[in-house]
Amino acid sequence: MATTSLGGTPVSTVGELPAPGDKAPAFELVGNDFSPVTLPAGTRTVLNIFPSIATGVCSGSVRKFNELASGLDNTTVICVSNDLPFALDAFCGAEGIDKVVTASAFRAPFGDDYGVRMTDGKWAGLLARSIVVVDTDGTVIYNQLVDAIGSEPDYDAAVAALG
Repeated sequence: MATTSLGGTPVSTVGELPAPGDKAPAFELVGNDFSPVTLPAGTRTVLNIFPSIATGVCSGSVRKFNELASGLDNTTVICVSNDLPFALDAFCGAEGIDKVVTASAFRAPFGDDYGVRMTDGKWAGLLARSIVVVDTDGTVIYNQLVDAIGSEPDYDAAVAALG
């Protein structure tokens, strides 16, 4: 179990993020068009994990990673929440988001497998804001559970981990 906070109140997660050196857990998420989204093979992957596209910091992180993605060679950025694919698709269409993949974990054990499902607090069941960077061989090379859900992740550290 790890701890973050929401509005200054401590919030527990179901577990711990996969640590650098660990193999990233496989997953099957739901894409905007309801097609499967899985951990890509042979490419580096940034997982931008967040509670809901309907909040300012969450939508801001998707915009920021969409901006950064165009400069990241051999890298796929997957933005993951428990939002329904309809909501993710509507946001991406309205915002012109086209360089990242948005994916829903609404019917997948992703939150438990990655240790980010919040277990208490008013947002229990949603995913805690975090970043996991995976190398081409499926090994985690960076992770961050953001200390406060209302804070942005460390974009610079995530990009630096890609070398």
